[in-house]
Amino acid sequence: MKEETKRIPILQVSELETRRIEATVVREFSLTILLNNHELVTLLCSPKNLRYLVAGFLVSEGLIKGKGDIKKILIDNQGGVAHVETPENEGFSSEILFKHLLASSGGRGDSPSSTANAKGKTRITSKIQISRHEVFAMMAEFVHRSELYKATGGVHSAALCAQTGILLFAEDIGRHNAIDKIFGQCLLEDIPTTDRIIFTSGRISSEILLKVAKRNIPVIISKSAPTNLGVRLADDLGVTLLIVKTRASLLSGIVRLVKEAHSYDVPEVIALPIIGGNPDYLEWMGKEVKQSAG
Repeated sequence: MKEETKRIPILQVSELETRRIEATVVREFSLTILLNNHELVTLLCSPKNLRYLVAGFLVSEGLIKGKGDIKKILIDNQGGVAHVETPENEGFSSEILFKHLLASSGGRGDSPSSTANAKGKTRITSKIQISRHEVFAMMAEFVHRSELYKATGGVHSAALCAQTGILLFAEDIGRHNAIDKIFGQCLLEDIPTTDRIIFTSGRISSEILLKVAKRNIPVIISKSAPTNLGVRLADDLGVTLLIVKTRASLLSGIVRLVKEAHSYDVPEVIALPIIGGNPDYLEWMGKEVKQSAG
């Protein structure tokens, strides 16, 4: 964790006093990706698992399709540069080779373009089933693993899960980056993503939803609210979206989003708020979810 944080002196001000203390803040690292010696993009990220981040970014952006499309990835930590070579050292069109400084969220904004990118994509089909108890157990483990967030409050987390629990875990200052680190590790270590579950601490935007759907992952679970386009894409692509929230007020908002976005009777977007720490507040009732009597 030391490489990802820094101790800085601050003034802590309360109603009663002002104190000089040291606080732990997250490090922000600038990484420029060179693809076949062409400057591609600059990512603002956390300085850990950078090979996974680079591989995940490339596959998420559609620049590569598999592990065989990468000849080597060399990370220059001092210079903040990632050198990537493809087997044929192929050229890329000027439309693909763009120099762009991404915000630390790692995204380019929620827009109808994300919906357009989803056109023609086959709906995901899966027989995976997950109970509310498995959801809450994995969310508890997910939160417990977020050591960097506990220390700084300044990062997002992502995890790849099976029904047995968490398989891979990553943290980064950007929510997109955290997921790309997961996908990059899957790519480089030949870890399958089909019929897996993605956990994320960030909001489910259309870009996040599409990124996950491209890896044929049928379930995404978050503790943050979705956007309207995120919900609509979940509907279009057959992705089940679960929101685990600690605020009771979110329930009505999620239900409204579901009703507005879904074109069929049985929604695949289900809100699972934790009310007063009671995981049985909502009950699975076949095709619908209702408040429990307790």
